[in-house]
This record gives sequence, C-alpha cells and structure tokens, in this order.
Amino acid sequence: MVGADPLAPLMELPGVEAAVTRVRAAVTAVHRHPVNRRHWPVTAAEASVRAARASAALDGGAPKLPGDGPVDDPVLAGAVRVAQALGGLLSTWQRAPLQALARLHVLAAADLAPEPELGRPDPSPAVTARLDGLAHLVAGGSQVPAPVLAAVVHGELLALAPFTRANGVVARAAARLTAVSSGLDPKGLVVPEVAHLRQERAYRSAAAGFAGGGAQPVGEWILHCCGAVTAGAREAISIAKSVAQRNQ
Repeated sequence: MVGADPLAPLMELPGVEAAVTRVRAAVTAVHRHPVNRRHWPVTAAEASVRAARASAALDGGAPKLPGDGPVDDPVLAGAVRVAQALGGLLSTWQRAPLQALARLHVLAAADLAPEPELGRPDPSPAVTARLDGLAHLVAGGSQVPAPVLAAVVHGELLALAPFTRANGVVARAAARLTAVSSGLDPKGLVVPEVAHLRQERAYRSAAAGFAGGGAQPVGEWILHCCGAVTAGAREAISIAKSVAQRNQ
C-alpha cells in the first residue's frame, strides 16, 4: 500500500500497545509533579547530567563527573557535550535528522576519533540507505507513538554503528531527542539511560536481538526500551523529590 506507515506493524506486536500506555502515564505523572511545574529547569538539568553519566558508562567511560575542574575522561566529556547541546538540536532533528546525527557525533567523539572521521558516517551504500530510511521516519515518515519511534531510532543506530567511535552515546542521545521533540517528554525530565545502565546485560541482549531482526526480538527491544522509560520516569520523580527537599 503506497504511503503506508512502515512502522505501524510494530504496534501489533505482543505487549507493545500496553507498554506504550504505561510509558505515557508514567511520563505524564513526571510532568505533573508540583516541583516539575515550578522548577523544571533545575530537574531537567539534573536529568541531563544523570543521562550523560549513564550513557558514558555504557560506552566504557567514567561514571561520575569530577568534583571540580574539567572532565578528563574522553567518553564522559563527549557525553556531557552532547547533553548540553540537545536543546539546540531539536529543530534540526525534526527537519534534518542526518545533520543532527553528524553534530552529535562531532560532540561525542571529539576526543576519541581523528578530525576527518568526526560527523562522517560509513559511506557504504547499505549504511547510507538505512540512515536515509531512518531519517525519513524521524522527519515524519512514521506516525507510531513516540516510545516506539524512539526505540527504533535507538536500536537502529546501535545496530548500524555508522561511526568509528561513540555510537552508543549518539544512539542514546538520538532516542532522547526523539522523546523530547515528539512531545512525549518535552522538558527532558525522564532518564531511561540510568535504567539501561542498571540492566546493562538485558540492554545489550535486547539490542543484539533487534539488530538480528525478526518480529519477536524487535518486539522485545521495544518492550525493553519502554520499560527503561518507565523506570526513567521513577528516576525523574526521585530527582523532583530531592529538589523539593533542598527547597524546604
């Protein structure tokens, strides 16, 4: 059927629709929290830091920021740069996703890869075609719920590993951009990256299943990502409660 949504069949996979419903309820509760209504820039900043730390740790970087001074670990430094830049990349992600991916890679891998490799994905026809297809989906080519689209973006970038370094940090940042730009988590309060780190073995297993293809492994990856967002919402509530205690 011409014009059919290529991701629509994913909503028919077992458990996906219910998982999406749980994600939406959990994220809505985060945004309705009184602290996040009044002090969301503070909680969003803390969420961004936690996301960067967890994402870096998943790529083998240092899990903690230094108490003061510059970040010496190159993976963590890249993840922090990415986190700081996400807000400014939202509009680019919506209209020119490949341009946003290139910028994410420049930031993430600046201390890891030689300059000629920064922002330049594998030029092979197979990778180029899949990146073009992913960009089409992000730029309006699919109308599936945001949790499903974010999971596909995340999984596809991990599977492709289009850059020489920092593919994990880029993939998780792209998923975060998808959640924010879609309106699912517009203030960037939720921290699924922490859940991925806490369940690293399951994360890597589910990602490998997605890369291998097949309806069941793809469905399991989507469910894993939805579960991480739901857990990331609990992390966001804990951030809000901590801010509330500091303000007492």
